[in-house]
Amino acid sequence: MDCIITIDIGTSAVRIFAFEMKGTIIATMKGYYPTFHTQPDYSEQDPEQIFVTVLNVLRNILSEKIHPNKYNVVAICFSAAMHSVLPVDQNGTPLGNAIVWADNRAKKEAAGLKKSRLGDRIYHATGTPIHPMSPLAKIAWLRNNDTERFSKTYKFVSIKDYILQQLTGEYVIDHSLASSTGLLNIHTLEWNKESLEFAGITADKLPKPVSVYYARLTLHKQYATNLKLPSKTKIIIGASDGCLATLGSGVWGEGKATITIDASGAVRIAGKKVLKDKKKRFFNYLLADDYYVSGGPTNNGGVIFEWFTRQFGSFPDYSDFEENVSSFFKEAAQVAPGSDGLIFLPYLLGERAPIWNANARGLYFGINIKHEQKHFVRATIEGILYEIYSIGKILEEHRSINSLYVNGTFASLPLWAQIIANMFNKPVYVNDNFHSVGTGALLLSLTGMGIYKNLEAAAATIQFPHVFLPNENDHRIYMNYFAIFQSLSSKLEDEFSQIALLQELH
Repeated sequence: MDCIITIDIGTSAVRIFAFEMKGTIIATMKGYYPTFHTQPDYSEQDPEQIFVTVLNVLRNILSEKIHPNKYNVVAICFSAAMHSVLPVDQNGTPLGNAIVWADNRAKKEAAGLKKSRLGDRIYHATGTPIHPMSPLAKIAWLRNNDTERFSKTYKFVSIKDYILQQLTGEYVIDHSLASSTGLLNIHTLEWNKESLEFAGITADKLPKPVSVYYARLTLHKQYATNLKLPSKTKIIIGASDGCLATLGSGVWGEGKATITIDASGAVRIAGKKVLKDKKKRFFNYLLADDYYVSGGPTNNGGVIFEWFTRQFGSFPDYSDFEENVSSFFKEAAQVAPGSDGLIFLPYLLGERAPIWNANARGLYFGINIKHEQKHFVRATIEGILYEIYSIGKILEEHRSINSLYVNGTFASLPLWAQIIANMFNKPVYVNDNFHSVGTGALLLSLTGMGIYKNLEAAAATIQFPHVFLPNENDHRIYMNYFAIFQSLSSKLEDEFSQIALLQELH
């Protein structure tokens, strides 16, 4: 029997799924790797550690679930988190760690560009907001602050590009992932000249941009032999995790939006038109076939709740996290909406949409003597979701949204889904397979293989058996507290800058 394997290289883990051709999940496995925060604003990962983890998990799922059951792997499709930058030398050897999406060290480069007419032109050409997250700003930072590494770099690649190069020997990047770099012109599908000049590089310093359906990659013989895969196995380059999460959620067309909360989070819509926002608050990333995924990302999704549980829970082993946080959710469910006046600003990693402030910081506001641990748990969840709501609210200035479709490790949890429904005052739909990135990669693969005529037809196959309906009274409560949340986020802008400056001085 034939099957397709999808490999999602996420922020904290690689998740590998095996699907039958009709979409049934055969098996899934994952492996974790850490992010290093060696200095304020720094977020890095070891690319070699990620590669070894990907390879080991792939080998295990093949040897334990696929080969013993006589499945024939016809294709392997890749997805990955956006905005990572890894300098490599001529041998493909990493020159240090990869700089990942949460890294804010390029604040000065991004701030200067954002205020200029050049920044406006780059934003409209590339669809990527001007922010330290983008590889455009990160490469400029390397040029200005790490000249030795910059001069030794043969290619600037993403983590996904690096893994594919290790497996196949080719330097390629899919249009979807490339469209999130701030370096690709999403209208011409070529590297943007003004972006390259700002970064101080030429096009040959980047991988070759190719279609998300690109399937001309071939596994090195040593890996094909080690994994016991035939040489004819298709290696499909795939797309970015955000675009595939939207596809895998079935969110295609007017009136629908998807909310994803894994380590980071986002509110997204899909359509044939680029979302034009004068304030440049949204991204417009290309998927394929002139379909664009537009919306706003937050740095501070599930990673913030994981931080909270590590600091205030008793879960020493990372592998225990998903099994043990259920007790925290039970505590949070005992607290009324609004957490009895406790409000949390979740900006532990700065913030992207909608405030686009890399200096933003976290805050618990309104603490009184009656607040217990359960109030802090609930406030932490609500703070993350207030931020999600703030993105959706400004997205509705451009597109009508009648229903929400949630996915990811956190958004699909019943408590979180119900709070989302109450905040937005809209029905929230949940699929049994909440890891929609893998499903999106499957649908992309099947479309590229001709099983579906286009992505719209593929998305239409997704079913949503669970719905959470909003509670009007809870919605009113949340809107009162959200007004304070929004006011604090704005009023503390100067203090955010001051405390960031103090950290730089020390």
